[in-house]
Amino acid sequence: MLDHPLGLAPGKIIAVHLNYRSRAAERGRTPAVPSYFLKPSSSLSWSGRPVVRPDGCDLLAFEGEIALVIGERAHRVPVERALEHVAGYTAANDFGVYDLKHADLGSNLRAKGQDGYTPVGPAILTDVDPAKLRLRTYVNGQLVQDAGTDELLFGFDLLIADLSRLMTLEPGDIILTGTPTGSTVVGPGDVVEVELEGAGRLRNEIVADPGELAAYGVQPKVSEETRAAAYGTAHGPAADSGRPPHPLDEQTVTALRSVSTATLSSQLRKRGIDHHFIEGVRPARPDLRMVGVARTLRYLPLREDVFAEIGGGMNAQKRTVEEIRPGEILVIEARGEHGAGTIGDILALRALRRGAAGVITDGGLRDSPSFSGLDLPVYFGAPHAAVLGRRHVPMDSQVPVACGGVLVMPGDVLVGDAEGVVVIPPGLAAEVARDAARQEDEERFIYERVNEGASIDGLYPMNKAWRETYESRRDAR
Repeated sequence: MLDHPLGLAPGKIIAVHLNYRSRAAERGRTPAVPSYFLKPSSSLSWSGRPVVRPDGCDLLAFEGEIALVIGERAHRVPVERALEHVAGYTAANDFGVYDLKHADLGSNLRAKGQDGYTPVGPAILTDVDPAKLRLRTYVNGQLVQDAGTDELLFGFDLLIADLSRLMTLEPGDIILTGTPTGSTVVGPGDVVEVELEGAGRLRNEIVADPGELAAYGVQPKVSEETRAAAYGTAHGPAADSGRPPHPLDEQTVTALRSVSTATLSSQLRKRGIDHHFIEGVRPARPDLRMVGVARTLRYLPLREDVFAEIGGGMNAQKRTVEEIRPGEILVIEARGEHGAGTIGDILALRALRRGAAGVITDGGLRDSPSFSGLDLPVYFGAPHAAVLGRRHVPMDSQVPVACGGVLVMPGDVLVGDAEGVVVIPPGLAAEVARDAARQEDEERFIYERVNEGASIDGLYPMNKAWRETYESRRDAR
């Protein structure tokens, strides 16, 4: 192991699989207890040292994390005394190559254990409150991860106590405490920086391995599931961002933009999905169509002490706006409460600039007159001038939410027109779009015949004779 600038020489590096609510929601599972894997001490690296992507691999992903450095031997320590065994806190990056994930499922040995795949630094914080730390990750200068330790599923003290029940933590050992949502794929030339407030930025550039990967042993292998996991969501941003294409292919998007929510509703009901129309919201711009995938945000009822603790500054509302990816629609659960605004024109504009495809809130809309000039589809419950702190606490994002009486999951497909918004399960989007377009083509034919004076008897729905006429004219087109 090479000498680390901070003098770190861990006997073991222990990493937590899932520990942020946003990441758990992204993965679609929330663990009841923490689980771990080991990284070799030879993977330890530092700020400024390049991270090498192996030949034949494309899915190198970063994971900005907070690292705990153990200062005192810990064996069967109780939760309430666990933090006494921490020497300090620093930034870390848990790099991994998803192309090799299949090789050592669970252990991640070859995916995450490569030389230089655990950069740590550049400084260690000692006199801080671990409950109030903030982690940010930047790719090429753009903020991609932003989370506080108030979003952890399992606190640092619990991790130490849990691990020390069955093993001894020695001075110098490092615990990687999990990554929030926003982790994704990077490639040669990209620069990833992880910042722990007060400790500076850990900076690493990605480079390609100039040598060939030897033909013996496991080889890179990628599935669509692996690719989706590497990019952090099965519904990643637009293809022009350098990331994988939107799950809604161009043909599906075109079809969804061309059909009404009424037709989509009919198709969903045919498939047994009855609760799909978001009720009680109106469009700020009825002339705009909306198609995209859901990024969710949940507000809970106001409690003044909780709002004072987590409602100010870069709260869940603002962080979610900064995390929006191209093609995503911000869906806000406000419990149908119209007594305060849930978003205003400045944050909506920021969402638009980040590539948002729309905003939906079943609560109040602040600065509502301004939205008439904003080229962003927005659906809201009612206008209201007051800020959200009058009724709401912004709590968390990328969790299932209830908006307008409908369950919306992160990644659900949403389509909006002047009538309202429907929610489509992602797995049904392509076939619903196809069949909705076909249905509307048939209904245009029926409409034209009725306009010409034909009776609806046998025409709506079409009997065999009318269907033959329709299909003949369709084929002629």
